[in-house]
Amino acid sequence: MKEFSYEEVEAATGGFAAKNLVGKGSHGSVYRARLRGGGRMSVVVAVKRPSHAQGEAKLANEIAVLSAAPRHPGVIGIVGVSSSSPPPPASSGPRLPPLLVMEFMPNGSLHDLLHRSPRPPPWPRRVEIALDVARAVQALHAAAPRVIIHRDVKSANVLLGRDGRARLADFSLAVSVREEEEDDEDDEEGSSASAGPAPAGTIGYLDPCYTEPGRLGPASDVFSFGVVLLELVSGRKVMDVNSCPSSIVSWAAPLIGAGRAREVLDARVAAPPTARADRAVARVLSLAARCVSETVERRPAMDEVVSELRGALESAGWRHGNSGGVVERVCRRVASWGQRVRRRSKRVRATKVECTEHSDSGVATGLSSCAALPSHRNNKGTMSGALK
Repeated sequence: MKEFSYEEVEAATGGFAAKNLVGKGSHGSVYRARLRGGGRMSVVVAVKRPSHAQGEAKLANEIAVLSAAPRHPGVIGIVGVSSSSPPPPASSGPRLPPLLVMEFMPNGSLHDLLHRSPRPPPWPRRVEIALDVARAVQALHAAAPRVIIHRDVKSANVLLGRDGRARLADFSLAVSVREEEEDDEDDEEGSSASAGPAPAGTIGYLDPCYTEPGRLGPASDVFSFGVVLLELVSGRKVMDVNSCPSSIVSWAAPLIGAGRAREVLDARVAAPPTARADRAVARVLSLAARCVSETVERRPAMDEVVSELRGALESAGWRHGNSGGVVERVCRRVASWGQRVRRRSKRVRATKVECTEHSDSGVATGLSSCAALPSHRNNKGTMSGALK
């Protein structure tokens, strides 16, 4: 990563001018900036600036995780950083905070596209976005020697680039964990209850089975991704206080399990126009239901998720316009192979984690038990045909 001076980045944002503010969260703000290159060349970037000490810790974690993450077209790219430093000798001002410089995504977030855009995306575009995000999460879970768990997969953290591709962003809650073989003693009840960071995430997307630090694993990201799939297909907000039930999972999963999947489809767009397209959307919904299963062991791994979504696109005749080149295809196959080997070596045992990140008091931690989800245990085999 390139190291920028604080003054250089500050000038690129116009002194962190309000007109360049593109996003604001509980831990900081994101600004549009224009960095000068060689000659008259310049490049538009996004700059994340923390707003307080806890925000600085989250940003430091994000920089560390992204630095170790595999380069992937579905993961937001880092341009550089400006490290935290004391003020200039002639100044008595406060210490300068760290800054993260990232690629700029001009087309907003998936959340905006689904819930604020006057033109809801068509069915092929929704599945393409899902596949982009799935490939990104798959690459994180296949990272070695430490698996990366995002912990906050949601539509607001999926950004849309000028090239039409979706990218997974905001790694402030992400952790890197080391999976290890466990002996019989490690499998005893309570052996890992105190391991890892406290559960954190966003209500509605947060895995209800992730109630203890020791329960953290890739399956938690799979659940969150399943919620995003339901959001993509239905166009419904994940938590809607004006609906009953308010949770998208509690609403959609029983309908899918009862063979009433057509009631889940976004009514703002026409139904899938052909039988092939109808079956493809049914396949996506069936996959989503498995991802949000209340039984962790029944959730698919991300390599299977990618395979299912790619199959849905191809079976409908929807060509993914950003399938990538030879290098990307090889990387995807290696990632898929690595996940299959890892799953075979430890089929149903819990993941033993060694974490580097702590809980986020700024996000919701009001967790419910696994039993709080509606029963939809028979969802794996549902919707093998067209929508009903």
